[in-house]
Amino acid sequence: MIYKDIYEGIFRARPNRFIAEVEMNGKIERCHVKNTGRCKELLVPGAKVILHRPDNVSHTQRVTAYDLIAVWKGERLINMDSQAPNRVFLEYLQSGKYCDNIACDKDLTFVKSEVAMGSSRLDFYVETASDKIYIEVKGVTLEENGVALFPDAPTERGIKHLNELVQCVRKGYEAQIVFVIQMRDVRYFMPNVRTHPAFGAALAEAADAGVRVLALDCAVMPHSLTIGEIVPVKISNGTICP
Repeated sequence: MIYKDIYEGIFRARPNRFIAEVEMNGKIERCHVKNTGRCKELLVPGAKVILHRPDNVSHTQRVTAYDLIAVWKGERLINMDSQAPNRVFLEYLQSGKYCDNIACDKDLTFVKSEVAMGSSRLDFYVETASDKIYIEVKGVTLEENGVALFPDAPTERGIKHLNELVQCVRKGYEAQIVFVIQMRDVRYFMPNVRTHPAFGAALAEAADAGVRVLALDCAVMPHSLTIGEIVPVKISNGTICP
């Protein structure tokens, strides 16, 4: 995915989860944060950030002219746009790379976003000539010592989605949870059991029930985000995927 109208700034403060104060050319600009997560390890005063000016900004009721979409953590650029993982994963599906890397070289014959399953909505439902697959996508922005972690805060919604994926398997479908890591050069992914042990347990139970657990890294540039390679997954029950 491509961002147009990209600018650089210096993060100064986050008065609330929706707003960041960013210094641009010596002036403080209030920007919309496109991630309501805590992101405390990313949005630290003095961090270099990437801003995007939406095309329609002058035609809306917005009170901010820019979106904060990425941040430098040392030498690593991390995309933190919470809408980006689903968008880049859809592009990945449409490119054929999903089939080449994940679905055993079978072409997709059907793709649908935002599909109902039980009392939840899962991100994607896809079909090949022989498979019917429900997919839930989670964006990952937390990294520690080269390890990507999810979640960065307790997520009962995430556990609910895992339970729905288990139900998909029991109904005869294939089910996958895909962690889109919004950065490059990580060693592996694992659930953040320190922050939310129940999510780690639910992920292990889902994997045992037949839910496929995948992680994909991303090539991150100031103006773009593209899904890259499959990353190893370590689950709290000792399972290593893929």
